[in-house]
Amino acid sequence: MDLLALADFTLVARHGGFGRAARASGRPKATLSRRVAELEAALAIRLIERGGRALKLTEEGRALFERTGALLTELDETVGAISSGGQTPRGRLRISAPLLFSQTAMGKLAATFALKYPDVRLDVTTDDRTVDMVEEGYDLVIRVNPDPDDSLVGRIFLRDQMVVVAHPALARPATEVAIPAIVRSTDQITAWNVASAAGPSRIAIEPILRLSSVIMVRDAVRAGVGAACLPLSLASHDLAAGRLLQWAELDAPPVELWTLYPSRRLLSARVSAFLDHLKEAFPTGTSAELATYVEG
Repeated sequence: MDLLALADFTLVARHGGFGRAARASGRPKATLSRRVAELEAALAIRLIERGGRALKLTEEGRALFERTGALLTELDETVGAISSGGQTPRGRLRISAPLLFSQTAMGKLAATFALKYPDVRLDVTTDDRTVDMVEEGYDLVIRVNPDPDDSLVGRIFLRDQMVVVAHPALARPATEVAIPAIVRSTDQITAWNVASAAGPSRIAIEPILRLSSVIMVRDAVRAGVGAACLPLSLASHDLAAGRLLQWAELDAPPVELWTLYPSRRLLSARVSAFLDHLKEAFPTGTSAELATYVEG
């Protein structure tokens, strides 16, 4: 089998079309089309349906892409590591990170990393969904409390805690009367389960604002509209300044931020460098450390 033709097919499949693959690789569209046609002829199967505006893989094409895409990526990274001495971080590094972490810390992290490693072209996208790392071409993802996945390995680099906070002017009721609350748009809850010295308890809530981002929730609770549940790292400076009061900690496991990468891949120098960069930024991985980093 012609491995170069197979690599061209994988390039086209990954980018979703001949034109996009040509623009991404700087190679002629006609060359890519010819190479894929040659591969189809060699295998005696059709890999791509022609005629539509959007690329559509046949069933055989999807199977081939799923099985060879990761292997070719691993081979490319191995050759790159050998040719660069395996130590100097260089090349493109694609990272997917969750919205809140991106809004508060990722810009500073990316900038300091770029200054430290000028030969790495960092490409960070913000996404709370579970991305397909191999199919979408990511080298590293950052996720909050990810589900177990045998195809990925990783490590925790930050832990945070959710706390119930409110403006000092808003009194916490002593009864089961529902308090005005600001919640995320996706939350469908009527109470917060919280921890206390006397044991777990509940704070009944009446959502009066539903907002799509945690930053918006933080800004609204600062204005005194109602109570809210926020990461301690995001609320700690307002708590220290007296702009907010902490009512309780949420009775829930801590929020954990993980870095993940495919278990089959050789860990490239650029991925290792970014993992070390995170460790330098958050050596203890606490919410207080994240709050200091964001405000610094």
